Amino acid sequence: MSTYQAPIRDMLFTMQEVAGLDGICAQPGHEETTPDLVEAILDEAGRFATGVLDPLNWPGDQQGARWDQGVVHSADGFKQAYEQFCETGWNGMPASPEFGGQGVPTLVSTAVLEMWKASNMAFSLCQMLTLGAIEAIAQHGSPALQQRFLPNMVSGRWTGTMNLTEPQAGSDLSAIRSKAVPEGDHYRISGTKIFITWGEHDMAENIVHLVLARLPDAPPGVKGISLFVCPKYLVNDDGSLGARNDLLCTSIEHKMGIHGSPTAVMSFGDGPGAVGYLVGEPHKGLGYMFTMMNHARLNVGLEGVAISDRAYQRARAYAMDRVQGKTLSGSKGIIGHPDVRRMLMDMKARVEAMRSLAYFAAGQMDRAHGHDSEATRVQSQALVDLLIPIVKGWCTETAQIVTADGVQIHGGMGFIEETGAAQYVRDARITTIYEGTTGIQANDLIGRKLARDQGATMKALQRTMWSEAQRLSDHSDAILRQLGQGLQRGLDALAQATDWLLVQSAQQPASTAAGAVPYLKLCGTVMGAWLMSRAAEAAQTQKGRPGSDDAFLQAKVVTAQHFHLHMLVEAPAWRDRVVNGAQSTLALNDEQF
Repeated sequence: MSTYQAPIRDMLFTMQEVAGLDGICAQPGHEETTPDLVEAILDEAGRFATGVLDPLNWPGDQQGARWDQGVVHSADGFKQAYEQFCETGWNGMPASPEFGGQGVPTLVSTAVLEMWKASNMAFSLCQMLTLGAIEAIAQHGSPALQQRFLPNMVSGRWTGTMNLTEPQAGSDLSAIRSKAVPEGDHYRISGTKIFITWGEHDMAENIVHLVLARLPDAPPGVKGISLFVCPKYLVNDDGSLGARNDLLCTSIEHKMGIHGSPTAVMSFGDGPGAVGYLVGEPHKGLGYMFTMMNHARLNVGLEGVAISDRAYQRARAYAMDRVQGKTLSGSKGIIGHPDVRRMLMDMKARVEAMRSLAYFAAGQMDRAHGHDSEATRVQSQALVDLLIPIVKGWCTETAQIVTADGVQIHGGMGFIEETGAAQYVRDARITTIYEGTTGIQANDLIGRKLARDQGATMKALQRTMWSEAQRLSDHSDAILRQLGQGLQRGLDALAQATDWLLVQSAQQPASTAAGAVPYLKLCGTVMGAWLMSRAAEAAQTQKGRPGSDDAFLQAKVVTAQHFHLHMLVEAPAWRDRVVNGAQSTLALNDEQF
């Protein structure tokens, strides 16, 4: 088995040349976040990921979390790793300094989160949900709630969860039945929640559940949902832990992957009712919860990047070492076989395109939150809203291809668990499902993000991409000229599909919905190619300078070429699926399936 090595060189290059790190560090509040500091942070995080988390990944998958009469025991070593994780300050790095966090830019924390997810995805999910809960309480909770819960959540002494799904509801949150009955300064919560990631465990002294439930006078549907803070242990006025709350983990799921992460069934209110505290105003809980979900969706998309990179690293190491037959290139390992090289290049190109898109979105988050121009903040937030479903959906769908190629490169040994390649396939599979399936992301993209402003944000982004493509297509450098011309063809396909959806959405909602996922994949493919072209131009410009790493820079250019020649060429086909594919999709009646 290979050892995870954080791709810090590529991370820094992408942050700088694709996501605009320098501009983000210059924003108010981030002046101390210098490029040297960012590199030091990534170096330290890489050491922790390699030395502490990666060694626990395989045994944690094999052992898994264990449930015993309501108590969940984490896999061996996880608790000690979590203590070390919190002691060294990693847990609260992205959180506000007001509550003990470090307040680093989202772009920087995104790169660090990629390391946690690549080295041990199951472990990383605990922090991911905690950070989302912190964000929701920080944005929507009262000062009293913030002071009671956030400092210990930021430090990692307490963790957080998101409780949405119920057995009868699934993704349809309008069907939620959990109840919240007022009682003095709190509420009594009752109901059952399923698929609660890290809903119960032994790594922290308290778990703070954010729970969606209905008040007695709640209107039906999603407009009648409120959000409550419901801790495992009640918190006394002096901050100490009090009595156990009326909630219980009744079981954990036996899953295909991420075995080290307990997925709990939670029962609230088997006795008098679990004590919960209202977040914000009544009946506005779904909007508040989307604060968590948007961050979670970006981070799940990042899981697609991370698990793909880990699969690529393992496949690359295997291809270097495995000797099988006479190669055509003279290499001793199977990396000398052209088809193995093709798969490795596919994996590498897809990973770098995904990383570029995820980091670009993270950088736009920073601009939306902290740029000194209000117009830029508004524009960046609109772009973030548009990009979130694409990052989540396209990166996780692409991870299915990359991790499968990793198994294929291993050959028959990839199908054997001991090589570790299969774990990445199993772990990646959930990423297209949780925090909203790919279909849900795609419907959000066309039904809300595209339609709500009649495509204005998408068309503005297309103009930006087109301007860069046109400039590259006229470049004196033949390779960049080729990239620009290819990008123009991809943008033509995206523009045609976008225009068709905007015209047809009101008239043929079923037909447009049938093309939603192909459209999302078209967006990801073209945007990934655009950002890869930007990276290639920066690499070509830097080559030959004193101290430059020309081998790395040349690889960036070639990898961008590969993405254009092997992935971007699919853009017209994705367009055709959007524009012409609905007829066959919708043609059969139910009995004909």
